[in-house]
Amino acid sequence: MAETIIIDHQLSGREKYQALLPQLKALVQGETDLVANLGNILSALHYAFGFHWTGCYLVRDNELVLGPFQGPVACTRIGLGKGVCGTAWKENQLLNVPEVDEFPGHIACSALSRSELVLPVHGSDGAVVAVIDIDSEIPARFSADDEAMMLEVIRLIEALPGW
Repeated sequence: MAETIIIDHQLSGREKYQALLPQLKALVQGETDLVANLGNILSALHYAFGFHWTGCYLVRDNELVLGPFQGPVACTRIGLGKGVCGTAWKENQLLNVPEVDEFPGHIACSALSRSELVLPVHGSDGAVVAVIDIDSEIPARFSADDEAMMLEVIRLIEALPGW
C-alpha cells in the first residue's frame, strides 16, 4: 500500500495525472473495501490538483447520495436530472460546466464553486452506479486534458471491487 502520494506541482495538468495514475493503482492494490478506495482516490485527486471539492455521489434508491469526499460540507441527496450531478447521471455523460451559475437548475452546495466536472461511473452491467464530482473556484478550470485523464481515473474506479 502506498503511504504517500508524490506530485511535482510544477508539472502540467496532464503530466500530473500521468504521475498520479500509477500511484492511485498502487494505493488501491489489494484493498477490497469500496469506500476506503474511493476515499483515498478522491483525496489524492483533491490534494494533487487543489480542487475546491472532490467527491462522489452513489446511486441509492433512485437518487444520488453523498459518498466519500474532500472539501466543504455538501448536498446530501440529489435527484435524477437535478443539477450538474443529477443531469450527468440521467444523461449518462461527462459534463464539463465552465460557469455553474449559467447551468440551468444548478444546485449551489458551495457559493464558491464556479466550474464543475462530473463523470458517471458504470457498474459491470453498464448502469450508472455513481458520479465523480469535482468543483473549482476558478471559472472554466477544466480542460480537455482534465476530461481525458479523468476518464482514465474513472476506468480505475469502475474496476474497484464492491460495486
